Amino acid sequence: MLSVTPLLLHTNSTLFFFFFPPSLPTRPSPTIHFSTPRCSSALQDELSPSPPPLPALKAAKRVVLVRHGQSTWNAEGRIQGSSNFSVLTEKGEAQAHTSRQMLIADTFDVCFASPLARSKRTAEIIWDTRGEEMIFDFDLREIDLYSFQGLLKHEGKQKFGAAYQKWQVDAPNFCIDDHYPVRELWERARSCWTSILLHESRSVLVVAHNAVNQALLATAIGLGTEYFRTLLQSNCGVSVLDFNPRDDGSPYICLNRLNQTPSSPVEAGSSGGRKASKRIVLVCQGSTQLNAEPMDMLGVIKAQKIAELLLDLRVNSIVSSPKEACIETAVAISRVQEAADCLGADSVPRCVEMKQMENLDVEKILQKSNENGTVIPPLQPGWPNGCADRVVEALWDHSEMAWQSLLEEVADEAAPEKVVVAVGHPALHISLLGHCLNLTKEWLGSFHLDAGSISIIDFPDGPSGRGVIRCINYTAHLGRWSVPITTSTLYDK
Repeated sequence: MLSVTPLLLHTNSTLFFFFFPPSLPTRPSPTIHFSTPRCSSALQDELSPSPPPLPALKAAKRVVLVRHGQSTWNAEGRIQGSSNFSVLTEKGEAQAHTSRQMLIADTFDVCFASPLARSKRTAEIIWDTRGEEMIFDFDLREIDLYSFQGLLKHEGKQKFGAAYQKWQVDAPNFCIDDHYPVRELWERARSCWTSILLHESRSVLVVAHNAVNQALLATAIGLGTEYFRTLLQSNCGVSVLDFNPRDDGSPYICLNRLNQTPSSPVEAGSSGGRKASKRIVLVCQGSTQLNAEPMDMLGVIKAQKIAELLLDLRVNSIVSSPKEACIETAVAISRVQEAADCLGADSVPRCVEMKQMENLDVEKILQKSNENGTVIPPLQPGWPNGCADRVVEALWDHSEMAWQSLLEEVADEAAPEKVVVAVGHPALHISLLGHCLNLTKEWLGSFHLDAGSISIIDFPDGPSGRGVIRCINYTAHLGRWSVPITTSTLYDK
């Protein structure tokens, strides 16, 4: 087994080691009753003041989370919650088959799934002819929304007024029928992790729902209820978590990717139920070499594929690190954007603003010298005491300036809709995601990015509001997953 403790940044094949201590069915299915404890406000405030730790691991484990395909109530705009009257639409079935193809070459030891019809059917399509065990766990049902369930969204607003508004703007503190649904969901997600992690398996598929998958992702990496609606889960979107045991057995957890969707991630859509007119797209330059000057051939191919992926996105400006590999990637994106406009009805090319930003250059930080002035390769695990701390501190401080520069770039009051593409090194973009989520440098090891990947941040409340992460480490444009989902150096013996 490859030891990766303590691992901070994962980027491509290089590991950076740092040392840290349609309509309703004609005859709807019977309602499934779930017993959930009723909680008064005072009691809810006492729930999980300090969440219990996840169970210890004996071996590395990879968990792949999939949300169900589009359902009839999704299409109608009806509030589903944990009701069981909704089934997959024709589009939802097609999405599930696409996810099956995305995962067809990957091996799984077990499938955990919600027993609700829309999720159960999605799981059966993806699992197909696999002979391994399927476990339908009631705790994986969607969030319990009590009196809201079955209502169209406008009906919820009319009937519940202030409570519905609370659900929209402050979901963690939303209360209905003497329940706090989001708080209860977080408690249930932690319980699910106990079942999943204690199962004797190395690779696990979990098929469930939007809110519960959000809660599973958040509770795994230690985020609270305030992150509800921050980690987007599209229909049949796939997310991947790696769990690796430390010396004491406690799991070291990394979000390998978020919301790899059957369709393009750049397609117009809502973020957490709201339209976003401002967006930052983080593009990791395609070269596998830390300081590839110029880019190698693989990097050139990846840059072109990135440009093609962004073809349907009207990019306003591209900022890049001054490193040659990043500039080459930015130029490839710009050329495709400008050429695309020539194919339109007016055939007038659009000039995409391009600029280099010193704040996006972190290569020198990643090769920082030790006390004697000797350059230490970033993948060297045996760094002198204190050296890694300084490198991380420098990277984090530097990335904060880069994040503020990007927010200023996307803010532009003269442009009601603005898309900014930032091209840089994966280590920088991991840090930028941390700043977006208002985390600290100690969280950097919770994320992984591959060369040539893209990550998208939407701002439904503008750049001054919290960013919604549409996807992290999207790589389907590079050929299926670029790196197979269930094979990893984590499992090397």
